[in-house]
Amino acid sequence: MVAIASEVCGTSLLKATEGFTKLWPSVGSVTGYALSILALSLSIQRGMNVSIAYAIWSGVGTAAIVAISFLFLHQPVTGIQIGGIGLVIAGVIVINLSGAH
Repeated sequence: MVAIASEVCGTSLLKATEGFTKLWPSVGSVTGYALSILALSLSIQRGMNVSIAYAIWSGVGTAAIVAISFLFLHQPVTGIQIGGIGLVIAGVIVINLSGAH
């Protein structure tokens, strides 16, 4: 959860960095990404399957960014995008149910 939350925070700050020309949003974004990779690697080191860890991290992160973009950045979300998020979530479920350990 730390990996997902910090990646979502880092991504959410990207627009505010204005091409990494704004110091504090840039520091926040880079810190979020660094913490995310650290937490993801620790999850894998502690025995989580790489494919499952990455699928959950990227799938939940993608869904969260779409929601944040809509709610806080006032970006429109189309039915096709919602369908795509549904497919990503379905993919994560299929990977988790595949029996990979």
